[in-house]
Amino acid sequence: LDTLEKWVTEIFSEIPNNGLPKPSFGHLTQPFDTPEFHKLYRVVPIRKVHSLTITWALPPQEQYYRVKPLHYISWLVGHEGKGSVLSFLRKKFWALALYGGNGETGFEQNSTYSIFSISVTLTDEGYKHFYEVWCPAACFSCCFPDGWKDESVPFCLQVAHVVFQYVKMLQKRGPDQRQVIWEEIQKIEANEFHYQEQTDPVDYVENLCENMQLFQKEDFLTGDQLLFEYKPEV
Repeated sequence: LDTLEKWVTEIFSEIPNNGLPKPSFGHLTQPFDTPEFHKLYRVVPIRKVHSLTITWALPPQEQYYRVKPLHYISWLVGHEGKGSVLSFLRKKFWALALYGGNGETGFEQNSTYSIFSISVTLTDEGYKHFYEVWCPAACFSCCFPDGWKDESVPFCLQVAHVVFQYVKMLQKRGPDQRQVIWEEIQKIEANEFHYQEQTDPVDYVENLCENMQLFQKEDFLTGDQLLFEYKPEV
């Protein structure tokens, strides 16, 4: 460690400190406020695959790194058990896989905005139904038992609609009754942190330098992985 400290001092001590504050772009509150953003884009892939990706532009969330609300939501959206989005879509033979979250890269998370995406890998049948099929609300009861009270009201059952309805249900119920889920995620992330494999030293130092720009001093080593505080209001 003494040798490494000596090398760092020799190499970087000549770099001047101008005393300038870290640049912030928080005043740009609506970076995607354009008509082009609220559209459906169809892209023809090279290989045969059907994928539906829904993307939301949110206010910047990096200051909530101790809570990690997007990480929490991604666990709920990515759940594959009974009552989940993927379970419902698989019963309809519409989807093979589903994942959601924030990549925590500079493009997806910064001082201007945060991106949250949900991507669904569709079957050929799911591709036919990703946009519009009408059916009674009763067929949704297995996935959303509290979501639709009037079974006589028809609505558009589509893959995109299923995803939006699930997110709406999470928003309506709120996180107050789900602290046990957050605590479970917290334990899983803590175990993965404590028992992770040793990484390449260069990659580790690079990641640590990035953390020093984002987190408080006491969280340099753990801020990008661990969950510290449960705050339902966030």
